[in-house]
Amino acid sequence: MTNDQRVAIVTGGARGLGAATALRLARDGMAVAVLDLEESAAKPVVDTIVAEGGRALAVGADVADADAVTAAVARVEAELGAPIVLVNNAGITRDNLLFKMTELDWDSVMGVHLRGAFLMTRAVQRHMVAASWGRIVNLSSTSALGNRGQANYATAKAGLQGFTKTLAIELGKFGVTANCIAPGFIVSDMTRATAQRIGEDWETYVSARAAQIPVARAGVPEDIAHTVSFLVSEGAGFVSGQVIYVAGGPKA
Repeated sequence: MTNDQRVAIVTGGARGLGAATALRLARDGMAVAVLDLEESAAKPVVDTIVAEGGRALAVGADVADADAVTAAVARVEAELGAPIVLVNNAGITRDNLLFKMTELDWDSVMGVHLRGAFLMTRAVQRHMVAASWGRIVNLSSTSALGNRGQANYATAKAGLQGFTKTLAIELGKFGVTANCIAPGFIVSDMTRATAQRIGEDWETYVSARAAQIPVARAGVPEDIAHTVSFLVSEGAGFVSGQVIYVAGGPKA
């Protein structure tokens, strides 16, 4: 099977890392379902893909809602074909120090990251098993190693690494690989929100973070998209259960 016969789903695909990944997979030849909480938010990415001659579909769904996930995957199958590539990128932050963190802060982050990845993967894996070929990429973070003010986010991102390794063990015999990307500092809406939360000027914040990175620059969404492109390729079939830190150096 060639890329132009493969269908991918990218969750949280309306902006940032998800949008860059959706565009890259489309340019690699795949049909791409761009899934986000609001279908309208995903439409500009889909329009870009279509304008470039690709096939794409905007899908609105809450990945933490089991019924919504089932309906979304069924729609992708009906309109694009059976999805056999899944990028679990959807994520939110509800940062706060532990003593200020509410139960809703905790549950919301766990719901999108962990429950969402579980529900999406459970729904899509049957198509992969039927095809005897599949690629799953989960987005973790260097925050999985611990990060002040992110007890919820760090826990969720660490959990995704364990989830990934278990998927690799369970699904490998069906021709399905599962890998995890842990981005370091990436210029995105999410990191802008972090700078705003801690009261730092954005440009100053980026410069300070970049100065600590061995390659001496901040990451961009395309850095992650390139790595996803490799992991979902035919040539990456012997790479599974791995956590790849795309962070500009060996340390977070």
